[in-house]
Amino acid sequence: MDMAKAHRVRVRRVLSARPRRFAVAVATATAALLLTLPGCQADEGSDRATIVAPGGPGEKARRLTPEEAAKAKPDDSPNAADRTYVSHMIEHHRQALTMSALAPDRAAADGVKRLAERIAAAQKPEIGAMEKWLVRHPATTADPAPAPAAPGAPAAGHDHGGMPGMATEQQLSELTAATGAEFDRLFLKLMTAHHEGAVKMAGEALAGGNNVAVEEMATEVVATQSAEIHRMRAMG
Repeated sequence: MDMAKAHRVRVRRVLSARPRRFAVAVATATAALLLTLPGCQADEGSDRATIVAPGGPGEKARRLTPEEAAKAKPDDSPNAADRTYVSHMIEHHRQALTMSALAPDRAAADGVKRLAERIAAAQKPEIGAMEKWLVRHPATTADPAPAPAAPGAPAAGHDHGGMPGMATEQQLSELTAATGAEFDRLFLKLMTAHHEGAVKMAGEALAGGNNVAVEEMATEVVATQSAEIHRMRAMG
């Protein structure tokens, strides 16, 4: 199985954990589009237009009134899993930027330098998009409080014990002190683990979240970072 096909399979596996909201959303979007077109049909003996909403796989299309179409729109209100994912992934991405910023002056291999440049170019705008999302969807009192840290676990903001794949302060210090081939080795090792953690976090968001925008962001993380994991393993 080639690399592209492999990470497409990975994305499909992650998405299979989601409820079938996609089919409903597509049907609703199509219905909304049909409502604006002259092809909308009117019931015989009535001035009211009906909307043909395509069914899901194996299901017949349905005719809906405008009111029924509006009610069929899925509720994608953000839940606690969505907000947790976005706030954590912002911090996760920021560490990737910190690590990538070390590469131009320390890496020996051009491939490592180019990889770091691509990671920074992709994740910086993603941080901006997630920050804007948080402004639009602030935490609510209905969101559960974060679980207390286990005894002996690193404090928040230090070794990032709550997020998978995050490098510890000691590991970052070692990476900062390294140069040449040793830097390349450490960078690929830490960034591979970092990406694996991001894919895990995205999978959890896809399984437990409810917001379509977060779903799209998490799906992009799975696809992009899975491909980069394969690339880094080949480089190492």
